[in-house]
Amino acid sequence: MQRALVVFGLGYSGRAIAAAARAAGWPVAVVSRGAGDAMGVPIVPFADPTPALADATHVVLTAAPAEAGDPVLVAHEKALAEAPKLTWIGYLSTTGVYGDRGGAWVTEADPPAPSKPQSVARRAAEEAWAAFAARRGAALDLIRLAGIYGPGRSPFDDLRAGRARRIVKPGHAFNRIHVADIAGLVLAAAAHPGEVGRARVLHGVDDEPAPQADVVAEAARLLGVPAPPEIPFAEAARTMSPMALGFWSENRRVANALTKAATGWAPRYPSYREGLAAILAEEGREGAGEQGEIGRA
Repeated sequence: MQRALVVFGLGYSGRAIAAAARAAGWPVAVVSRGAGDAMGVPIVPFADPTPALADATHVVLTAAPAEAGDPVLVAHEKALAEAPKLTWIGYLSTTGVYGDRGGAWVTEADPPAPSKPQSVARRAAEEAWAAFAARRGAALDLIRLAGIYGPGRSPFDDLRAGRARRIVKPGHAFNRIHVADIAGLVLAAAAHPGEVGRARVLHGVDDEPAPQADVVAEAARLLGVPAPPEIPFAEAARTMSPMALGFWSENRRVANALTKAATGWAPRYPSYREGLAAILAEEGREGAGEQGEIGRA
């Protein structure tokens, strides 16, 4: 059977997944609330994904849960249940479902313990997709992602805009994942599925959780600009939004060894250092291309 991928959502991660799958030779369609096409990939209106699901063997869900639950499952459970060729489902979740672990390591085998409302909603969505996969008879991967970064979403943007801060909270570290590594993990998981009817946990995280201040300092070094001064967390917290405070209230280091073993995946950018350097190199190539176009105009 020929593989065909349907991506629900055309956001930052959805675009990267669709582009990577297309480059790898997969037939790809994107279900979005828009219409038309993007990156040469057809876009199917969210109101009726049935035409795309007719040939779909693999489906990826990228949308955040809404108040009523997972928006795709709420709107299209029947269509997904009747998709004749569907064998694999990938749900992009968050490592936030583990809650605060006091800086301890978390593996794919550890039970979730969400505390923040958005993480509780994510866990509920995971459980809803697990129940659906069991009913449908499809393999399900719960792909729990760390903080996503990449071109257009990195410390370089904050440094250039003059809003970057180096916040110091001793003992506190975050995992991250480059958006290209999310796409790579999705394709690796789809190629090496788990057991039909069961939910498998995968971690979309880099190999080196690191303090936020170190990442900003490295970005500044790569740009050749002075790093912003360090700010103690207690001082920075006075001007943080409730969402940011919630983010900083949790501290965990997330491992990915079981994910690598199960899928054969390894991050192209194992730490923020390689990821930031790649972003800057890509910006340089795009800038050179723009200059070339101007020169030929």
